[in-house]
Amino acid sequence: MSTGKKINELLGRKEKLELGGGTESIEKQHKSGKMTARERLRMLFDEHSFVEIDTFVETRCTDFGMQDKKVPGDGVVTGYGTINGRIVYASSQDFTVIGGSLGEMHAGKITKVMDMAVKMGAPFISINDSGGARIQEGTDALGGYGDIFYRNTLASGVIPQISVIMGPCAGGAVYSPAICDFIFMVEKSSYMFITGPEVIKTVTGEDITFEGLGGADVHNALSGVAHFKHASEEECINDIKRLLAFLPDNNMSDPPVCEGQSILPVEALNSIVPDEPNKPYDMMDVILGVVDNGDFMEVQKSFALNMIVGFGRINGRTVGIVANQPRFLAGVLDVNSSDKAARFIRFCDAFNIPLVSFTDTPGYLPGVGQEHSGVIRHGAKLLFAFSEATVPKINVVIKKAIGGAYIAMNSRHLGADMAFAWPTAEIAVMGAEGAANIVFRKEISSADNPAEMRVKKIEEFREKFSNPYIPAARGYLDDVIEPSMTRIRIANALEMLSTKRENRPAKKHGNIPL
Repeated sequence: MSTGKKINELLGRKEKLELGGGTESIEKQHKSGKMTARERLRMLFDEHSFVEIDTFVETRCTDFGMQDKKVPGDGVVTGYGTINGRIVYASSQDFTVIGGSLGEMHAGKITKVMDMAVKMGAPFISINDSGGARIQEGTDALGGYGDIFYRNTLASGVIPQISVIMGPCAGGAVYSPAICDFIFMVEKSSYMFITGPEVIKTVTGEDITFEGLGGADVHNALSGVAHFKHASEEECINDIKRLLAFLPDNNMSDPPVCEGQSILPVEALNSIVPDEPNKPYDMMDVILGVVDNGDFMEVQKSFALNMIVGFGRINGRTVGIVANQPRFLAGVLDVNSSDKAARFIRFCDAFNIPLVSFTDTPGYLPGVGQEHSGVIRHGAKLLFAFSEATVPKINVVIKKAIGGAYIAMNSRHLGADMAFAWPTAEIAVMGAEGAANIVFRKEISSADNPAEMRVKKIEEFREKFSNPYIPAARGYLDDVIEPSMTRIRIANALEMLSTKRENRPAKKHGNIPL
């Protein structure tokens, strides 16, 4: 055969592979509101930059009629390219090819590109759209999942790992995304579950839909498994690109630096905290007033609403922000908010992203439900995460910092490098109302008008003990600052801390209370 014919044969083979499971399967995919594996990759990567590898890999299975099935590329597209000019590796499961099921060679393609990502120190993105393990391949399929999980774990804290759910992700397959750093889901088409609705109905009698069992709303708002949800695949892909712009390539590099915004006083911050002690305000107003151009990418926006975490920039440099949200449950710490913050803090610490925290919390959420759910264990994760982190850490107490929650929210006692407070801050062992009832119990009970005396004593306690000047006098705060100066002081502190080095005791790893 001549060279020309061989080239034509090559092009013909590649053309067939481009069609995946065929035109009918592609049309069905489109009708369900989903793109194909290659269409997703083309939208994700810079134009003409994606390079496919292992294009011609095929399954070796011949059992149960597999020899008669067409399995182009073994149901997954893998390769690398650039996103906003930076190298990224990716795999994209092809649901048009026998449901994107995972077998031995399918898994081998994914692990190969994961190994490349770690060697080159570049992010890895996994697009999941699969019916699960390929039954015909038995333990080879199960082994393939294990190989992926193992590499997810080795890569954790070394390169950013992002999982994108754009279809079903069922059974053992869910654990690869769960080990990754961030999970993106699409409304009405993304599903994650260990056991399907049919099995649940058979075992428990519950009649439940895919959406109700493990859709985007469930995992973003209830379980806390996912981090982002979007109305369409296009919106989802655009947000992945936005996230990557905040992150470094690996744990040995720093996040990209953008052109910084002018560092000026923000007068609007002076009027955010209301004069009434128990009147809530929106912590997002504080965050948006501090970050460059009001650009803040919130993570797990729908989960544990009493805690805000996410990425922003200050003077062009990425920071991870952790803040209590007084609009929800008064900003208390509880099981879910502690988990949410602790995991985010550990990600930032692994990838050299400074941490900025804004504190306004009356303490831990009381109640039998929280105690039985392990608030002690979960709350300890937050303490552990802040204490463990060696990146620059800055805390600003906005209003309430009461009891153990004061310590947990990035206090000087857990290693904060700089700690500030607004003049509105109330820092105490317990709230003024509760403290007055204990400290002034006799005076209140013996007064002619106990209610009036209680109000008086609450205010007396608040003025004497619940203010930032006592901890500042002890050196627990570096300064009490005018709210409008917050952005300036944080920017200056981050510049000062940019060369921070910290030595810790040699150990394999700590034992965080999981």
